[in-house]
Amino acid sequence: MFRFLILLLSIPLFGGEKIKIGCIIPLTGPKAKFGEMDRNAYELALEEIKTPIELIFEDDQGKPKVAMAAAEKLITKDKVLMIIGEYSSSCAFAVARVCELYQVPFLNICGAADKITQQGWRNVFRMNPTASQYPSGFKDFLKEVGKPRSIAIVFENTLFGTSSAQSLKRWCQREGIRVVAYEPYEAGGVDFKPILTKLKAKRPEIIYMISYLMDAILLMRQAKELNLTPKAFVGGGAGFTMPSFLEGAGDACEYVISVTLWSPEAGYPKAKEFYNKYHQRYGSYPDYHGAEAYASLFIVEDAIRRAKELSRDGIREALKQTDLLTPFGPVRFEDYENYTNQNRMKTLLLQVQDGRFRLIWPKEIATNKYIYPFPGWNRD
Repeated sequence: MFRFLILLLSIPLFGGEKIKIGCIIPLTGPKAKFGEMDRNAYELALEEIKTPIELIFEDDQGKPKVAMAAAEKLITKDKVLMIIGEYSSSCAFAVARVCELYQVPFLNICGAADKITQQGWRNVFRMNPTASQYPSGFKDFLKEVGKPRSIAIVFENTLFGTSSAQSLKRWCQREGIRVVAYEPYEAGGVDFKPILTKLKAKRPEIIYMISYLMDAILLMRQAKELNLTPKAFVGGGAGFTMPSFLEGAGDACEYVISVTLWSPEAGYPKAKEFYNKYHQRYGSYPDYHGAEAYASLFIVEDAIRRAKELSRDGIREALKQTDLLTPFGPVRFEDYENYTNQNRMKTLLLQVQDGRFRLIWPKEIATNKYIYPFPGWNRD
């Protein structure tokens, strides 16, 4: 049985001395928007937890080498009990290697490349699904609307993008869905028209895109310019669920479907309260990235309270026994298949309708009916 989050809000076990926890996120560079949301969410969680935790933030700038240096500094100089955070898979993998080397627990909240939890590392724990699990909600959705005959997969050639794309491609091949285009690209592209023109000629029923924020915006703007009309544009999470995606893409993102890991409508404890409190404080709404950051501190507090001793070994063993229902969802760190300390969860689907994200899948918790197929660009 899951221990409900409200049980955490009792008197702290430890005195007034603060427990140092390292937190590495991108606060500058191209992924700073994600880091900003994470930091805001951490600050809200710090106000609510009762255990005296001091978060020591480090900026990885979205660069694996910087992330490695930050991890070493936190471990050797700041003497942190454990490290949490990370956004991109490449930085998360770099931090994971350092933490395993020093035998320091690392709670990875977002980096999704499968290989992060496929190394047999006992100090590395991941609360989000693996990249290959991201399309699970989308696959279930296709059983409802009918299996498409063809799909095009466009993805950033990072650890996250490649892991997601490879998994989806294998699944499509098993299901008899023709992959008419498989298009990796370098991050920060300034022109996707050559790729999109190729897709227009192939006429796939589904265009599935795995991109961070700025690329997600540009892909949809240029798809509209070229009048691409598949049955669905589908984002693989990441940039496609950010509030800034709605602002940047404008009406070009209307009816885009995206995988997501979380919704305030999913019914998890404190999820709606977090969603509304974040908006009241910061003037925008969080997506699943913020929910991961917010929930991660409750996971840390839970482990601290259960640890037999307040040491890195004690926290590692406590994390391994985690069984908690958080605002992000249920968290258990399991060993299965070739994964170690990996949480398992189904993904959801959002769709942009009337300029807002609406939860459309699974049906039992959906707030809006999905709109499928894509109705086209001329909707006046």
